[in-house]
Amino acid sequence: MSNLILNNKIFAFLKLIRIENLIMISLTMVLVRYFIIRKILNSNDFDLSINHYLYGLIVLSTVLIAAAGYIINDYFDVKTDLINHPQTVVVDKVLKRRWAIILHILFTVTGILLGIYCALKTGYLRLALFHLLSALLLWFYSTHFKKQLLVGNLVVSILSASVVFMPLIFEMGLMQKLNPDFVLSNYKMFLSAFKATFVFALFAFFTTLTREIIKDIEDIEGDRATGCKTMPIKWGTSLSKTVIFFLIVITIILLVFMIYNSIKANMLILTPQNIYIVLLLILPLSFLIFRLVKANTSRHYYQCSIILKLVMLSGLMSTVIFYYY
Repeated sequence: MSNLILNNKIFAFLKLIRIENLIMISLTMVLVRYFIIRKILNSNDFDLSINHYLYGLIVLSTVLIAAAGYIINDYFDVKTDLINHPQTVVVDKVLKRRWAIILHILFTVTGILLGIYCALKTGYLRLALFHLLSALLLWFYSTHFKKQLLVGNLVVSILSASVVFMPLIFEMGLMQKLNPDFVLSNYKMFLSAFKATFVFALFAFFTTLTREIIKDIEDIEGDRATGCKTMPIKWGTSLSKTVIFFLIVITIILLVFMIYNSIKANMLILTPQNIYIVLLLILPLSFLIFRLVKANTSRHYYQCSIILKLVMLSGLMSTVIFYYY
């Protein structure tokens, strides 16, 4: 597979921009909008105010900025990646460094301009700050934050959580522009939408932070050789695994709290939503703890990272269960 990536420029480009992560970002923004925000709006006799075309541009602008972030991260991480993942390094092997910079600038500028256009169309130019700040944070993440203890991990986790909030922010922004009293007049509905979005954002934050630390343990050799000060390097692998354990436990507690609220609201235990949470989220996270305890090689930590990525996808797909049940 690694030879296929390096020998095929299309695959190499898709690897460079982390196409699977970009798909996850797109899915997050689409599913949260159409299966959480829309359900809450419809139950209060409202509908989505942003048309599909404009929302597609909002998603595209976010994806372009994220892709630019992945490109610049690989640009500055060549030495580290040559130690950790030499078989999948794209910059300098398949793509020249100057082209990586050109693509980064092109994607960033296009993403920000699209973000400004979308913000203007909703009537709130300050909404474009999200795109601008995201681009700046991703640049500084690659140049400074990634090598610092916890700072880089937190930046990525916060950005992941903020993607979940974007559908709500843009939707409510336009509704508030059309009707200045909208939020105050429909406070309960807004609070309900905020709470639902906040729960998914918390899940995104904790799972992303957990995965970032797991990846730091996986890449410890290359990070140490290039002067990084990640958690495994500063605190050691054992303590880092303890932190991961508590982050997973916190995530499970959050999911149990969701089940409790569901039982309280519906007076039923075996609802599709509760069964889904137990089987596809809580049990895999519990299995991840078991795998993490046994992990002692880079490959083991890579497997843990894959398990967590599948859990994150399952968490995202639970929005469909939320909509129908």
